[in-house]
Amino acid sequence: MSKIHPTAIISEKAHLGADVEVGPFSVIGDSVKIGKGTKILNNVTITGSTEIGQANKIFSYAVIGSPPQDLKYKGENSPLCIGDNNTIREFVTINPGTQDHSTRIGSDNLIMAYSHIAHDCQVGNKCIFSNNATLAGHVTVEDEVVIGGLSAVHQFTRLGRLAIIGGCSKVVQDVPPYSTCDGHPAKVYGINFVGLKRANISLETTHQLKNAFKILFHSGLSLPHAIDQIKKEFTNPSAELSHLIDFVSSSQRGISR
Repeated sequence: MSKIHPTAIISEKAHLGADVEVGPFSVIGDSVKIGKGTKILNNVTITGSTEIGQANKIFSYAVIGSPPQDLKYKGENSPLCIGDNNTIREFVTINPGTQDHSTRIGSDNLIMAYSHIAHDCQVGNKCIFSNNATLAGHVTVEDEVVIGGLSAVHQFTRLGRLAIIGGCSKVVQDVPPYSTCDGHPAKVYGINFVGLKRANISLETTHQLKNAFKILFHSGLSLPHAIDQIKKEFTNPSAELSHLIDFVSSSQRGISR
């Protein structure tokens, strides 16, 4: 049975699943769908064409689904989809997509206070956004990425799986998977050994990635030649190394090196 505080304002057109809790003075709009077991604390605003999954916890003063901060947005009914078991802390803002795009966030993410996820972003699973982490529009964040506090990511930039971004970083180019990245502008400093260990990546695969990073960042080769060299040296690449090669090869903004 849902627990709705009497001061909450919930549209009759909104759909709330079983055992949803809505705290005092929260506002939920017409086209909102919220999955079972999600807890919404006081003074939360959820609006727009927003769909939120199960067992999420949304803290005070978060604003989810409000119109994008983008001049090309003309009021279209663009979606925002959020998965399951996410923790969204105080004053977080998340915008829906623009035109024919959408904003999508996966499951099991921790999004800390004052973080912002702009229009058309794609966020994976098990990511951590530290306080005031900011994504501009059309950013892609793969699984298990950690973004340090007060960091800003430029529009159309990609952050690869298991990358970690240091606090106060200015990210203007793609960050390769499995890397540590920091600075203003941000650059890669090495492989994310701690993240790989926590993700139970084998020592053999970690060794492959370490050697591939040496070729990418310390050989003096251009990016295409570095990729060719990696392919020559590792004729039986792990899934992680193959993902690194594909990610780097497909970069449109260039790689943080």
